[in-house]
Amino acid sequence: MRGRNGVFTFLLWCILLFLCWPLALLALILYPLVWLILLPFRLVGIAVDGVLELIRAIILLPARVLRGPRRA
Repeated sequence: MRGRNGVFTFLLWCILLFLCWPLALLALILYPLVWLILLPFRLVGIAVDGVLELIRAIILLPARVLRGPRRA
């Protein structure tokens, strides 16, 4: 699915380049800068997700222990 998303984004950028080339070039220049600015927020999101998964595992641990071993 990621490959299709990239092709779709490229086609939209080509249409923008055809309709308004200064805006398309500005978007091309600003995209890496915006990505760098948003990178710390992504890292915080990954860390928060890991902490929440750990808390979930700790809360569900007694139920998993009481359930016993699984049989194949």
